[in-house]
Amino acid sequence: MNINHKGVLKLTKMEKKFLRKQSKARHVLLKHEGIQAVSYPTQSLVIANGGLGNGVSRKQLLLTLEKCGPVEALLMPPNKPYAFVIFQTIEESKKAYFTLNGKEIIDDLGQKIFLYLNFVEKAQWKNMGLEALPPGLLVVEEIISSEEEKKLLESVNWTEDTGNQNFQGSLKHRRVKHFGYEFHYESNTVDKDKPLPGGLPEVCSSILEKLLKEGYIKHKPDQLTINQYEPGHGIPAHIDTHSAFEDEIISLSLGSAIVMDFKHPEGVTVQVMLPRRSLLVMTGESRYLWTHGITPRKFDTVQASEQFKGGIITSDIGDLTLSKRGMRTSFTFRKVRRMPCNCSYSSVCDRQRKATPPSLTESSKEALELEQKHVHQVYNEIASHFSSTRHSPWPRIVEFLKALPSGSIVADIGCGNGKYLGINKDLYMTLCRIMKNFKNVILFLVF
Repeated sequence: MNINHKGVLKLTKMEKKFLRKQSKARHVLLKHEGIQAVSYPTQSLVIANGGLGNGVSRKQLLLTLEKCGPVEALLMPPNKPYAFVIFQTIEESKKAYFTLNGKEIIDDLGQKIFLYLNFVEKAQWKNMGLEALPPGLLVVEEIISSEEEKKLLESVNWTEDTGNQNFQGSLKHRRVKHFGYEFHYESNTVDKDKPLPGGLPEVCSSILEKLLKEGYIKHKPDQLTINQYEPGHGIPAHIDTHSAFEDEIISLSLGSAIVMDFKHPEGVTVQVMLPRRSLLVMTGESRYLWTHGITPRKFDTVQASEQFKGGIITSDIGDLTLSKRGMRTSFTFRKVRRMPCNCSYSSVCDRQRKATPPSLTESSKEALELEQKHVHQVYNEIASHFSSTRHSPWPRIVEFLKALPSGSIVADIGCGNGKYLGINKDLYMTLCRIMKNFKNVILFLVF
């Protein structure tokens, strides 16, 4: 900051940039989250770019904050690009505000992040998470020993001839092996009349006998799928086909822990931590009604408490952090169904659903209702989070816009939240949003 010849304070280019960034962070938090920043010092600060959604862990952020004084509480909402901190005194909060604003840190992925802090009257967050596992779901920790885990992993030979698709194959982002029966992904079923030679691996026998004896399963499985996941990869949400397999589906997590997402048809989502060497048991409602899947990402949001290992990830934002994924191998056992499924979940049961395909909508009103429910409503639900994670313009785009001659006309088609507006004020910038209905495509121009 300099003083010009008239005695007026003049901000440097970097200071102006910092104030713009800080102001933008303030407006984004107010617009998308309803968090109101205040102009006077308080004990509480909101830290833009310092959230779990940015790849910043609790330990990493605490080490940075505690240099300014003792932290009374650090609140980190899941998947959000910001966090709240409460210091013991206002003086310590002011020190953090002036010391850390605009400070560069390196996140857990090795990327540079700049923190922008604003005072808030009160640090709070409404917890909306479900605190119970889906009915019929069970997670058993340390179901096998480290020695048993090693034997299971060493028994999988991924280097054998992959030409025999009955035994081994490659899917997008993961390798798979099938035993007992080959699982056909195009139909999510098995050919019950074509068992694979050899049955299940002998190394699994003692473990399955143990699970039967201890009551975790009632039927001895006859089909096994082994999946190997690279860090950062996942599997789409799905329900194992009702008519193909019996009620019990069990899975061993080997090599690394993972967070699996379970979702009810009404929209309730539960995130469940599956520790290394744990057993997941799905029966009843959790097996037949809830979808399960693994979101592709390199870090999972988990409980920070040391005593926490497996089960539901609670919504306690004062106890969440990041866990880096490793190479994970899952052994998923199923029992092929021989009798028709007679479950109580006909709406998602492939046997009980009507064989005739759903009819096309017969009126414009029905089409509009479908569009409102499955397009507009979905976009409204994800808009805030989508926008909050798209706050940084891509450097190459910025470079391109700044290189254009003054007076150029630019149309940003599919503009999202318009983050490139104002990059070069000498341009005539047009934001274009595309909306599609059942009959045509409409291009909206926003000047």
